[in-house]
Amino acid sequence: MRVIVVGAGVVGTMHAWHAVSRGHEVVQIERESEARGASLRNFGQIWISGRAGGEELETALRARELWEGIGEQVPGLGFRACGSLTPLRTVREVAVAEAAVARTDAAARGYKLLTADEARAVNPALRGAFTAALWCERDAAVEPRTAQLALKQELLASGRYTYLGGREVREVVGTASVRDDHGDVHTGDAVILATGAWLGGLVRELAGPDLPVRRVRLQMMQTDPLGEPLTTSVADADSFRYYPAYRGEALDTLNAGQAQDPVAAEHRMQLLMVQRRDGGLTIGDTHEYEHPFAFDTVEEPYEHLTRVVEAFLGRPLPRIRHRWAGVYAQCTDTSRVVHRQQVREGVWLVTGPGGRGMTCSPAIAETTADQLGW
Repeated sequence: MRVIVVGAGVVGTMHAWHAVSRGHEVVQIERESEARGASLRNFGQIWISGRAGGEELETALRARELWEGIGEQVPGLGFRACGSLTPLRTVREVAVAEAAVARTDAAARGYKLLTADEARAVNPALRGAFTAALWCERDAAVEPRTAQLALKQELLASGRYTYLGGREVREVVGTASVRDDHGDVHTGDAVILATGAWLGGLVRELAGPDLPVRRVRLQMMQTDPLGEPLTTSVADADSFRYYPAYRGEALDTLNAGQAQDPVAAEHRMQLLMVQRRDGGLTIGDTHEYEHPFAFDTVEEPYEHLTRVVEAFLGRPLPRIRHRWAGVYAQCTDTSRVVHRQQVREGVWLVTGPGGRGMTCSPAIAETTADQLGW
């Protein structure tokens, strides 16, 4: 079988990975020379802790298993089973964590409520003031800016993979065939459109104007090296407000009785933080849903995140060396893991995992491969 994958972000690359792993030939086409979208601009987190139960958690856990296996095969992926800590400061925050630990699926997530001293034993860099922490053992991370490149090199070594960068697919012609802006036609047995947040042009033409997917913009930053290991990912209690795993009476009490910082509320913020291989910290993020998006970044969210991080670390944050914005695609029904739609004979659109893209992409692509009988 010959599979044409359009888009070289993590979702597209994982479709290429599964096709090649099953013995098929793949041509992957990317409109940039290399992918430059949300896959490179995120945390690289394999984030199990906040996922909704049912299909979303099952997908994330399967993806976590796949990521670990791929990481063993591709060291450049930078896979690490670091887990995560969410430091807690108030009685209401601790109550949400206690409710999470009491969930029937808590063991599958690796939840455990730690004292502050126990948390510091897991992550000694957390020297600031907090009373307890929610530990999620199943969380992990990869290096987002190099992951696709490392996977591509492994795919090229198979001899069954061709990468075509700097080409934009303009048209579907016939069955399972596309024409790019160089005039070349690429014919296969299946076409996967994994175009991420690129939802106009050909995607709108094929899927129609009522595609149930929206675009979300975020702001993030990265620092100079911390100078010591940050042994886990770190979140703050605002992540409880954002992620569906924490919904319930305890969260309702938190929301009613503990106001979010005004800047965090305005920009729909949470803290997520991961240390990169070079020692720098990737820190975010905000969520913007209203179109048109601003073309610039604003400083108040960065100032808020700096205050939160410094309070957890108990020390000044290293110099911020990068600030950026990114856009990803999210199903408008946020309970859906992904939007998978056959848009023409032999052509499938796979998009809209939202902030779950890095976490769930290996399992999303595996499901596509199974459904299409690869």
